[in-house]
Amino acid sequence: MAAPVFEMEKVTVRRNGKEILNDVSWTVERDQHWVVLGGNGSGKTSLLNVLMNYLTPTEGEIHMRGREDAVNSVSQDWDEWRRRIGFVSASIAQLIDPEETGLEIVLAGRHAMVNYWQKTDDPKEIKAAEKVLESVNCAPLRDQIWATMSQGERQRILIGRALMAPKMDFLVLDEPCAGLDPVAREHFLTFVDDLTQKGSFRSLIIVTHHVEEIVPSITHALILKDGSVIAQGEKRRALNSHTLSRAFDSELKLRSRLGRYRLYYGDEFIPEGGNVI
Repeated sequence: MAAPVFEMEKVTVRRNGKEILNDVSWTVERDQHWVVLGGNGSGKTSLLNVLMNYLTPTEGEIHMRGREDAVNSVSQDWDEWRRRIGFVSASIAQLIDPEETGLEIVLAGRHAMVNYWQKTDDPKEIKAAEKVLESVNCAPLRDQIWATMSQGERQRILIGRALMAPKMDFLVLDEPCAGLDPVAREHFLTFVDDLTQKGSFRSLIIVTHHVEEIVPSITHALILKDGSVIAQGEKRRALNSHTLSRAFDSELKLRSRLGRYRLYYGDEFIPEGGNVI
């Protein structure tokens, strides 16, 4: 068995008498790549906030594994834990100064900062940031400011910022395709899939409510509804028409083709080559 990256055990969150998460247990191991799927209000954001320790469970525990392979190596330092997570979300994007350049945004990831107020002339750091910019296909954006970047360019720069962190082990993408047009979305998803297959990080977690955003390199799925897990495990077992119909309270059919997914309502047209699961 591979070493777990983290384990949630029977996590429940209650706020103002309402149960936001209910008895959630979830283990992510190294080299597993997960999609967290569910409709609006299913608990996806709360699950991320628990993972980042921005939301404290009412019941249950989170075990954060150390960088060593030993399963019993547990760290309780939340600041250290967050440095291991490359977190890409709209909440971070909104905090970035419009005048920050691509290079500065990526350099800020080295120091776990949002904006890079402590400028550096360290050639090693600059060279490392330029290498990361190349790896995320953003070398031409080195001196371009945030305000003039497209949404797709911003998402790639934010992934570069995450990759720049010296201790980053796994990447979390929270609704990464929000605001992208269909063509930009496909380019971005292909880019994420390529990075994953190259082993740029130990584990990937994509949080979304669109099955079309599940890239072929995803290996596992966690499906939420009303704060509870209704299915989890290997993608081929957890993702099916039945579980997604439950998740979205509709009669749905999930079809796959070439490692990508689509949802259909009722008896709508099935594209040539599509397979009902």
